[in-house]
Amino acid sequence: MHKFYKLLICLGLSCGSSFLVSMAQPITGVWKGTLGRQKVEIKIIKSGDSLSGTAYYYSAPGNFRRYRIRGYFDPRSNDAIWWDEALLEDKSRGSFAGDRSTGPMMSIADFNCPGEDVMKLDGNSFFRDEKKKAEGKLNLIKKEGTLFADEWDWVIANYTLGANDPYIIDSISRISAVPLHEKKPLSSDRTPHSGKEPLTGKVSMPRQPDQVNTAPRALAGALTPEQKFASRQKILQQVIPVYGDSVELRFYDNAEIDGDSIALFLNGNLVFKHVMLLEKAYSVKFAVRDLEADNEVVMVAENLGSIPPNTALMIALVGEKRYEAHLYATENSSALIRFIKQDGPKTGPQ
Repeated sequence: MHKFYKLLICLGLSCGSSFLVSMAQPITGVWKGTLGRQKVEIKIIKSGDSLSGTAYYYSAPGNFRRYRIRGYFDPRSNDAIWWDEALLEDKSRGSFAGDRSTGPMMSIADFNCPGEDVMKLDGNSFFRDEKKKAEGKLNLIKKEGTLFADEWDWVIANYTLGANDPYIIDSISRISAVPLHEKKPLSSDRTPHSGKEPLTGKVSMPRQPDQVNTAPRALAGALTPEQKFASRQKILQQVIPVYGDSVELRFYDNAEIDGDSIALFLNGNLVFKHVMLLEKAYSVKFAVRDLEADNEVVMVAENLGSIPPNTALMIALVGEKRYEAHLYATENSSALIRFIKQDGPKTGPQ
């Protein structure tokens, strides 16, 4: 049966008789399985086409590493794309503590429903900052309950009762970003539980953690953009699916106009240099047919302006979709954006 129709059957059978309820983002929930030989539990929450949540890589409930994840769901291809954005908690020990092959990762998985009561995410995971360097096959099944209690359990349990509100999801995302030493423990242990608490009250906006001044020094030396590209760490800041004929990128200064200047590289090749970030966009367009399956766009800071670090707002126009990325670059690091080529929409049997 064609993948598109299998998905419709999956949606209809898995979420009750109401069509409205059946379309209530069934990808939201707890997913358990393996990445290669590594045990994983992923909590995915969908808001629009965006995904957020947490990923646990573990050998036992008390021996794990936890990452905050971000990503997208592409309804055209039924693919979920997410990546480990930040390490939130590390309680690994023993041989598992010495095995760093699982983090941070990026995953691309097909959302499918092979049976009436079964939902799966099947695909591949890669080292997040290394282009298409595969770590292993990803096989996840949607399950009830969780081994790891965290702030997303309430949202998952009450998703169809109002917790799917973007304001609530954004609030919980901010809570998950608070450093661990500022949080109160969720429970005295981490035993499995169902997470079926009723929906009560309102979610208040969490307090933002104090900002630490980490402004870098002014860039020194007369290095070329190519030398800066080669010598600096590349930090993933966004993953964007691309399809159709072209993708257009628009760059703006993301703060006060202070003389920030950037260079841009696509798959290691210089696209432009000496571009001043202003209120008016600097635009560049790429033909999708000329792109690889997995593409790296890197923004290199040529200077830091008068107010470091170098910050940019990048708008990516892909088909009818508009993606935003808030990028930053310093004298030691560059902003990495990955563009993953996606299949076109499926309109019927092939």
